[in-house]
Amino acid sequence: MKALYDVPAPAKINTFLHIVGRRPDGYHLLQSVFALLDWCDTLHFELRSGPQVSREDLLAPLPADDLCLRAARALQEATGCAQGAHISVAKVLPAEAGLGGGSSDCASTLLALNRLWQLGLTRAQLSAIGLRLGADVPFFLFGRNAWVEGVGEQLTAIDLPPTPLVVAKPAAGVSTAGYGRSA
Repeated sequence: MKALYDVPAPAKINTFLHIVGRRPDGYHLLQSVFALLDWCDTLHFELRSGPQVSREDLLAPLPADDLCLRAARALQEATGCAQGAHISVAKVLPAEAGLGGGSSDCASTLLALNRLWQLGLTRAQLSAIGLRLGADVPFFLFGRNAWVEGVGEQLTAIDLPPTPLVVAKPAAGVSTAGYGRSA
């Protein structure tokens, strides 16, 4: 195996969220400001011979429907890539907290494997793949604070002043994916 590098996958917060409608597929249409946080998971990628993609989580149980593996497979399918990788994740962002941890891991996987596999896809091409995996994935591929519209794919870069924050998460969580399609 050939190591590539360690990649940060930052959290985000919604400074506000305004639901403006709903698409026929159930996704909410929104207006929001997404701000990146200096708090992140760390992903490590190693090239594998053959098309197999594997993943391990160094600090938490592996989710059943893991977005890193789904991102890798979607990238292979979209490009016909026959290369593989091993992904190790040091997961520190809490699940079901609205911080975008899974989507950020997914976006970092798309960026890292695009580089590792030398695919040469643009951010727009990666965003199209990412949007099928999660509405917040295009934001993390964008990589800047943004005014967000649509289901999360319409992004306009904005500057925000540095602001100290305290982020607290109760013991119970809410599935963001389920909430985005709920009534």
